[in-house]
Amino acid sequence: MIKPPFLKPGDAVGIVATARKVSLEEINPAISILKEWGLKPVIGKTIGLIDNQFAGNDLDRIQDLQSMLDDPDIKAIICARGGYGTVRIIDELDFNNFINHPKWICGFSDITVLHSHINMNFNIATIHSPMCFNFPKAIELNTLKKALFGDELNYYIPSNKLNIKGNAMGELIGGNLSILYCLVGSKSDISTKGKILFIEDLDEYLYHIDRMMMNLKRTGKLSNLKGLIVGGMTDIKDNTVPFGKTAEEIILDTVKVYNYPVCFGFPAGHVENNSALIMGGMASLEVNDDVKLIFNK
Repeated sequence: MIKPPFLKPGDAVGIVATARKVSLEEINPAISILKEWGLKPVIGKTIGLIDNQFAGNDLDRIQDLQSMLDDPDIKAIICARGGYGTVRIIDELDFNNFINHPKWICGFSDITVLHSHINMNFNIATIHSPMCFNFPKAIELNTLKKALFGDELNYYIPSNKLNIKGNAMGELIGGNLSILYCLVGSKSDISTKGKILFIEDLDEYLYHIDRMMMNLKRTGKLSNLKGLIVGGMTDIKDNTVPFGKTAEEIILDTVKVYNYPVCFGFPAGHVENNSALIMGGMASLEVNDDVKLIFNK
């Protein structure tokens, strides 16, 4: 796995909206924080554009992200906001310059499209992290700074009663469960064999979680993992007739037949403590009386 160069003070960082619309006012706090980190934010043309729910039309978003990918002065790209829309533009992007001069791509949720596509096709690491829209409420924002600047990125969290104990080492992949599900069979679909899979989700029905987990199981994506990390399962809904299990219990029922460690309640995803994760980074996972996730330098 290729890691882009880590940042240093004075580096330029692009901000683009690949999905839902976002105003300059909404990302001004992030701009201030990035400047405090010694970085130079470069605001993309999609910031402030409106095409119904999108940050401009598909062509607007393609051109804006493409310009950031191609600009040699931009050393990292932090997506402004998630929502929906990145999958509409992914196949029109040219990654040739990016392959020759990799840069960090940061974001989560809908940005799982970029994480998965880049991982599968180009073997380049990315960062699962808060986006500019989320900066004001992100209480673990310093973990993104650590990831960008190449500092140690280690996590120690309490155990969860649903955890399956064990140790694993492997490449970390994954992201939003709904996005991973929608990418199955496409050019952006991930290979999970021998890897540690991270999943999280927001605003889904319990039976949707079950459907998606069944898909991952039936397509062989769960059988050969080294480990599974489950982040926030946030604002999950039920029907009038209850499904009968929590999202975490659904996931456990799906994977308990396999022999690898499973960690529940990891602080990443649609939660305030959305800790940064290096997608494509080699990491060791220890699930015992407590949980350790340690990324290799």
